Amino acid sequence: MASNTQKFNKLSLWLDMRGCPNRCLHCWLGHGPNGHMNEDDLRWAAEAFRPFAREFEVFSHYREPDFADNYKELWELETALSDKQTPHFELMSAWRAARDPDYVPWLKQLGLKACQLTVFGGEAMTDKYTGRKGAYRDILQGIELLFENGIAPRIQAFVNQETIAEMHLVDDLIRAYGIKFAFAHQGSCMGANAKLYDIWPTPETLDRMPPLLTALSLKHWKAKSLQKIFGQTEQTLYQKLSHSKNTRSFVTDKPYFNIDYNWDVYPNDGGDFPQWRLGNFKRDGAQAVVECYRSEKAPAQAARRNTPLGEMVRACGDPDSQRLFDRGDYEAYILEKFCEREVNQ
Repeated sequence: MASNTQKFNKLSLWLDMRGCPNRCLHCWLGHGPNGHMNEDDLRWAAEAFRPFAREFEVFSHYREPDFADNYKELWELETALSDKQTPHFELMSAWRAARDPDYVPWLKQLGLKACQLTVFGGEAMTDKYTGRKGAYRDILQGIELLFENGIAPRIQAFVNQETIAEMHLVDDLIRAYGIKFAFAHQGSCMGANAKLYDIWPTPETLDRMPPLLTALSLKHWKAKSLQKIFGQTEQTLYQKLSHSKNTRSFVTDKPYFNIDYNWDVYPNDGGDFPQWRLGNFKRDGAQAVVECYRSEKAPAQAARRNTPLGEMVRACGDPDSQRLFDRGDYEAYILEKFCEREVNQ
């Protein structure tokens, strides 16, 4: 057992107990199989990791919220196993909302005032990017149910060189339902989303953004321009960072650990990929996982800690690219590419 001086100030543990009904093309976590964990598994993991933190919380999902049929019981169990009750995040399962008449009223009982739903344009585009036929219709039903229960829908729209062609349909959706909250961005270029690098948004993409989604995005992000939201061109970032000697540690005193369907453990700094793997909880135990994290033995941790950022940028960046990135997201993208190129070989 960890001594008091070795304990994290706070540890958040997330189990992918049931997985997700979707296979979103933008998902930074990747597309692992759905799990089949039970309540005893959640208790076991919580008991094992609790000694390593002064404050501890546990969750039964880190992909689709409330996807498990026993979502209400799992919510109560999460609360019982955590030191403090974390309010339900302003996220919902559109899949469940369209199939469970008790779900959205239950969210209202928990005190939710707003809830987020994600679109990529119209019906066909949203179904394609969500990875599930019928997803868009579930979202529309979710919007209606949220309004019926006094919860404000908030629309998230992902923009790239393909989806921009249908962002005007997001404007139409917002107007049709009188939605007051919406925002657009490109997401982080990690996991499945990294496969969309070739169609990543550019300044020309932003010139095609529709007016209502633009206005609501500026309000949401408290930004004066879309450029502030979507960031700088890769060309600019390459010039700024290609000679950087910066290294960094991902270790924090408030880590988030994700446990996937197969009991492999990952820090929340990256997706469920080999370069981030800290060990297997079932085989190695919590102590070994924590020691791996603290010692920065996961390949991605070690690469960022020991390799200057500029070296990675020169190896994996494109000095002529006009793709737009937030600086932090660009550094994360470069690290992922570097790991694929150097560490995983």
